Amino acid sequence: MMDWLIGFVCAGLLAALGYHKHWLSTSGALAAMVMGTVYYGAGNLFWFGLLILFFISGSVLSRMKRERKRKIEQDYAKGSRRDAGQVFANGGLGMLLCIGNAIWPHPAWTLAFIGIMATVTADTWATEIGSLSRRPPRSVLNGRVLEPGASGGVSVRGTTAAVLAGLIIGLAAWLFATLSPLPTASSMAMESSWLNSGWLMLAAGLVGGLVGCFADSYLGATVQLMYRCEVCGKQVETRIHCGQPTVYDRGWRWMNNDMVNAVSSIMGGAAALLFLI
Repeated sequence: MMDWLIGFVCAGLLAALGYHKHWLSTSGALAAMVMGTVYYGAGNLFWFGLLILFFISGSVLSRMKRERKRKIEQDYAKGSRRDAGQVFANGGLGMLLCIGNAIWPHPAWTLAFIGIMATVTADTWATEIGSLSRRPPRSVLNGRVLEPGASGGVSVRGTTAAVLAGLIIGLAAWLFATLSPLPTASSMAMESSWLNSGWLMLAAGLVGGLVGCFADSYLGATVQLMYRCEVCGKQVETRIHCGQPTVYDRGWRWMNNDMVNAVSSIMGGAAALLFLI
């Protein structure tokens, strides 16, 4: 019970900070408080720490050169102030894994979690840092030049940021697992010892982050729901542009930006799980 209380207090303080700093909307702050409580109550520092690392690093990076990014946010659904949908799209799957590990401890839960957190962190870092590149991004499908922030775009700077993010998540996972050992069933003792290898966690973070990040770009370029502004003719992710409602342009109607984040996270987690084979 004490762990749940600690999680509630810490998550509440961080949610309040996020709301005060305009990193989170009201719904986003409430979702973050619920999620953080579960991460610590059902898990421990390993789960909670990686969540906070993602949240803090992504929020800080979103404020870099804010004025330059403001125009991008008008066209694409990647605003720096996260609502509940974005919070759950980025951390909801990890929360389910945390609960699963609390019910039935197994190394698969934790490796998948590393891959998922590496994915959402790598995607955020790639977007925030890549959008500041002097060279425009190129389509992950055909190499065509795109506008900064466009779905499906990749750049050297953004890819480098994704690599760094994946490695940092892997390193942090090993550090948090060392400080707060992962609970595992006695029958999994040998696998658990293998899981706590720093090299394994680094590899899971790197591979999971890159696979998930490029999956996000691929989905964004192919099946993500996109609209077209009838005023300026631009393809955008938002329902309103240039002060007028936009119209459907392409993609699956249920595959919005939050769903793209969730699906790519699953792929990143699955890539990290390959290290158990």
